[in-house]
Amino acid sequence: MEHKLGISIYPNHSKLEEDIEYISLASNYGFKRIFTCLLSVDGDKENVISNFKKTIAHANQCGMEVIADISPRVFNELQISYNDLSFFANLGASGIRLDMGFTGNEEAMMTYNPYQLKIELNMSNATRYIDNIMSYQPNQKQLLGCHNFYPHRYSGLSYPFFIECSKKFKELGIRTAAFVSSHDAQFGPWPIVEGLPTLEMHRDLPMDVQAKHLFATGLIDDVIIGNAYASEQELMSLAQINKDKLTFNVTLHESISDLEKTIVLEEPHFYRGDVSDYMIRSTQSRVKYRGEEFKPHHTVDMKKGDIVIENDLYGQYAGELQIVLKDMKNSGKTNVVGRIREEEIFLLDYLKPWGKFAFQMGK
Repeated sequence: MEHKLGISIYPNHSKLEEDIEYISLASNYGFKRIFTCLLSVDGDKENVISNFKKTIAHANQCGMEVIADISPRVFNELQISYNDLSFFANLGASGIRLDMGFTGNEEAMMTYNPYQLKIELNMSNATRYIDNIMSYQPNQKQLLGCHNFYPHRYSGLSYPFFIECSKKFKELGIRTAAFVSSHDAQFGPWPIVEGLPTLEMHRDLPMDVQAKHLFATGLIDDVIIGNAYASEQELMSLAQINKDKLTFNVTLHESISDLEKTIVLEEPHFYRGDVSDYMIRSTQSRVKYRGEEFKPHHTVDMKKGDIVIENDLYGQYAGELQIVLKDMKNSGKTNVVGRIREEEIFLLDYLKPWGKFAFQMGK
């Protein structure tokens, strides 16, 4: 399943021109999704329609799909019935997200709406909600899942709970999404915004690391920036992520040779299958570059997150690349050539035997 990136807009709290500018910028970086909020509707139905229509029309022109977050209360306020979703089709939306659900039968009925609107379900609950909906035989192609975000510090999801909820949807083959939090964005749907991540552990991490982590779990298809507006630098950092292969940002030591640099940044790497507690071994470089010179340099003791290449003193191992998992003494036979960005070291836990990985220079 192709991974998509998304942004969020909140027309109740922003200017139309700024939303349109932000949508254009995100579209230029390949973003394909927009989350927007109809949780609070002030004013009459016509007013709501006119506020949202222009923004959504522009998003559609940019090839982006817009999902509007709503609750049963909004259905009541706007006098909309779950068996007539024409209001959202008229807005130009691609789908609606049910912040709070109905009984299961209504959701299943909605997936057969004649406008082909997607019905996105709230993934951040551990109830039998999704099982209940499935028992009413929905049109599964029209179902999406998306986690909540949490503006209040310390209120975000715990990691084990997030995994439990996400697995339910993934196992059913439903497309999944979760939110990351921009550090440059100023607002969200509510007055309090202390970041807008799904996972509490992400709140203070760089945004690209949050996204890498979500993709690395293998349970999240789409990553959406929860708060607005992310900076262009942040949009670019997400756009540059390799969504299919864990790619670590690294700094290289000044003494690294040109050949060692080539091995780190350009050779394909995979985690050799006979697993060690102390290191992840990528052994193909020692085969390809057998007979080349690997002079000893920077043979300091090794710490978790270091990138090392064995030197000529290690005989047949010379040229083998490893990532250090546990602190080790250096016998002088191992060159410490670089280091993974500190905030990304925890992502090493997501590499599995035979898993493919790569390195790129830190930006």
